Amino acid sequence: MLGGTMSTWSRFQAHFFHQADLGVSLDLSRLPIPDGWLASMEPRMQDAFAAMKHLEGGAIANPDEQRMVGHYWLRKPELAPSLDLSNEIITTLAAIKGFAAQVHAGTVAGPKGKFKNLLVIGIGGSALGPQLVHHALGRPRKDKMAVSFFDNTDPDGIDYVLAGLRGQLAKTIVVVISKSGGTAETRNGMLEAIAAFKAAGLEHAKHFVAVTGVGSKLDVTAKAEGWIARFPMWDWVGGRTSELGAVGLLPAALQGLDIQAMLDGAAAMDAVTRGMVTAKNPAALLALAWHFATDGRGAKDMVVLPYKDRLLLFSRYLQQLVMESLGKEFDLDGKVVNQGIAVYGNKGSTDQHAYVQQLREGVNNFFVTFIEVLKDRDAKTSLEVEPGITAGDYLQGFLLGTRDALSEKDRHSITLTLPDISPRSLGMLIALYERVTGLYASLVGINAYHQPGVEAGKKAAGTVIALKLKLVAALKAAPGDSFTAEQLAAKAGAPDQAELAFKILEHLAANKGSGVKKRAKTPVVNSTYRSA
Repeated sequence: MLGGTMSTWSRFQAHFFHQADLGVSLDLSRLPIPDGWLASMEPRMQDAFAAMKHLEGGAIANPDEQRMVGHYWLRKPELAPSLDLSNEIITTLAAIKGFAAQVHAGTVAGPKGKFKNLLVIGIGGSALGPQLVHHALGRPRKDKMAVSFFDNTDPDGIDYVLAGLRGQLAKTIVVVISKSGGTAETRNGMLEAIAAFKAAGLEHAKHFVAVTGVGSKLDVTAKAEGWIARFPMWDWVGGRTSELGAVGLLPAALQGLDIQAMLDGAAAMDAVTRGMVTAKNPAALLALAWHFATDGRGAKDMVVLPYKDRLLLFSRYLQQLVMESLGKEFDLDGKVVNQGIAVYGNKGSTDQHAYVQQLREGVNNFFVTFIEVLKDRDAKTSLEVEPGITAGDYLQGFLLGTRDALSEKDRHSITLTLPDISPRSLGMLIALYERVTGLYASLVGINAYHQPGVEAGKKAAGTVIALKLKLVAALKAAPGDSFTAEQLAAKAGAPDQAELAFKILEHLAANKGSGVKKRAKTPVVNSTYRSA
């Protein structure tokens, strides 16, 4: 435990940070940080500041791809290492704003009139950021466009979204986001959308917009087919830090959100977190808090509990930003370290009725980040649900009460307080966690800006697809004959992949259009399959 009332108040004063210009507060008092620990970490923190300055100056930060990492330049173009890059950022932002204004005015429209709906097709950072912003800032009766997403290669999920757009495709603009144009999930979503437009008797090119790398497969396709517009993705902006580039700004602008306020908020947070005085830098303090809470080796998970419905998707957004950046096998010296911080969460006070019971009394393998938002709603007044008490008062009560309940059981937490949920404050929040992640990576000696594990997963998926084609070909080559998964794997030239063949064949047999039929046997692994 952290002590009684006076001790708690004293700790609060010692470990509470408030940045008045931003309206942001950070409370580390519910971590048992001993006297002198922060001072002992100061040399490493200064090294992290130096590494961040080097990064912002244009150093090669991703050795796998020999590229810079410049998402900070997106909100302050003059920081870019060349005038050409600065001008590209400025020109792209102006183009996004201009294009959105034309769409809203109807001067850019489909053959059947003004666009009213927006379908965003992407995955990972090309979806999580836009989804976070859409949910956090959307106003259903005020938004310029209704927004939906294809963010996976799940056919049923695609059908669900298309069902919501039934009869409305003629009024729908589609933004396809993929840096390379070869990302399978995004390509599949694009092809599904094209098929839907074709089935509705519509020419898809008159509805589609590309956000992609110059000269990519998607860029070539969009240019050849005459899509409405194309916007750039740069190799120096990673997917998980791309929300404040065209990836996130274009969908937000089309939705009608104030993207300049988001950029201004991010720039204001950058200015504060760029400072090299640790005690005045919330990103540095938060990075040190992560280090203390996890012993600098991911010993505990991070549970993110925003007490605000609009931040429901923030934990999902952080999962990619934090886990893809920090989940690394090797450190900068090539030593195996298996670093990372697992992130999960939902929202308060929903969690009062979900997993807070375990957090308080179960295995103590986590620390909590509470996110408090001071402003309850846009309306000037709130209903009193009890005399002198509003629903928002209860929300704060649950946050503070849960924090105390966890402290009583020696469960540690951090509390981040925001003034409101607005384009500016959301920009600040995104920028804060981008900086925290980079600083923490430096503290533990890893590279936050490459992702070899993601590429390995994509390669493995390609192996599955290749085997599927071989299995189907083997069945077609022997019409009328039936085979077990083991037999068919051998026939397909992959005798050591019987387990994988079994899983593929089960999936094929479950789908009528696959051309594969199953005869079930016991045990199920002895079932046989034939060409339909």
